[in-house]
Amino acid sequence: QVQLVESGGGLVQPGESLTLSCTGSGIPFSEYGIVWYRQAPGKQREFVAHITSERNTKCADYLEGRCKIYRDNTKSTVYLQMNSLEPDDTAVYYCMTRKYSGTSYSDIWGQGTQVTVSS
Repeated sequence: QVQLVESGGGLVQPGESLTLSCTGSGIPFSEYGIVWYRQAPGKQREFVAHITSERNTKCADYLEGRCKIYRDNTKSTVYLQMNSLEPDDTAVYYCMTRKYSGTSYSDIWGQGTQVTVSS
């Protein structure tokens, strides 16, 4: 069974940093890219960052300079580090991957982890 599990969310104050984890199982993790999304209350889900199997990375423009995404394949885990957090970063953060089977695919999502930025 393919599964992604996020962790590391919590309540932080503005300006602080947080590192989220996304741990996978049931797939050869090193061969899969991982994408982070977030969804704030009343808003649509939006892209946060991604990392490919070759470790190419991209952070959303609104996080440039505040975001670092990296992976440890020995732990089947991708990390999302966010710095200088702002109240607008409050959201549920999800990681996902796309599993291909021949010409079809399925998107695998984690259950999400809540990040709250508040003083």
